Amino acid sequence: MDLISELPESLLLSILSLLPAQDVASTMLLSKRWRFLWTSVPRLEYDDSYQSIEYGRFSRFVDRFLFLHEAPVIETLHFKLGKTCGGEDIRVWIRAADKFCVRELIFEIDSSSNDSPPILLPSSLYTGCRMLVTLKLNKVILEDTSSSIAFPSLKTLSLVSVEYPGDEFVSSLLSSCPVLEDLHVEQRPYDNVTIFTVRVPSLKSLVLSIIMGKGFSVIDGFVIDTPSLEWLDIVDYRNAFCIIENDMPKIMTARFDVNYKHPGEILRYITSVKRLYLCLLLTSENVYPSGSIFYCLVHLKICTCMTKWLNLLMCMLRDSPKLKSLKLEQVCIQFP
Repeated sequence: MDLISELPESLLLSILSLLPAQDVASTMLLSKRWRFLWTSVPRLEYDDSYQSIEYGRFSRFVDRFLFLHEAPVIETLHFKLGKTCGGEDIRVWIRAADKFCVRELIFEIDSSSNDSPPILLPSSLYTGCRMLVTLKLNKVILEDTSSSIAFPSLKTLSLVSVEYPGDEFVSSLLSSCPVLEDLHVEQRPYDNVTIFTVRVPSLKSLVLSIIMGKGFSVIDGFVIDTPSLEWLDIVDYRNAFCIIENDMPKIMTARFDVNYKHPGEILRYITSVKRLYLCLLLTSENVYPSGSIFYCLVHLKICTCMTKWLNLLMCMLRDSPKLKSLKLEQVCIQFP
């Protein structure tokens, strides 16, 4: 007796959700019980990153799979795209995401081949997928739009190596997410953004990371206004800037691994932090925010690779009355 086939349907669907869609579809051959089970799987992952896939074959498979799918809601729709699909294919899949009220949508581009053409995501992505809760984009180009961007349900947004239409588009995109809580940005050179502005009142977690390389301007930097933020993580080895416009009274954890000229201008806005990691690479005297008291700081970690680390440490010890844990570490950064 096939013991797996005797399991409850909900459990079988959970198991199938862990497999790539190509493997899920093949289960229809197992038995009568499995013949149509694949059409109700709530999580679908399509992988086109294999170099041996015939051009057009992957797109036809995805189109047919989505056409036959019967689940009223798809929790996750995940695309790993290589060189065998185009913009029109993606437009069809975005319409399907809207039809199935997809909660989590992921587009990532295979980077194993340098000659893979960039993939442009159509503007229908940010005008037609109003039920999205999670959106993750990796190595894609975003199309500009004159229509209003709307993500009324989006709580998690990940933008990794994304090329944008410009600074204003980034501001419009983030302002269209009224309940956004988690934002992860990995900025790459030549992304068409000079000042990356994050003004999101609802944001709780913010991770900003820079992929090193040529193509950044000397005026590149971040502007942050996130009064509800609880977690802040910035890794940026450019000689750039970061402006925090208002205090972060709810901040719990912060990590700064940066090369900014005036890091003290950041620290003065996070004096409510409980856990703090500092690796400040420049030797500027303006490291510590004069007059600031870290009343809530309990755990502190400082990197000793910077020249003025001892001065910073003495100031932090003096102005952190609740400090219980201190760790010093040396991390040597080698720039390309």
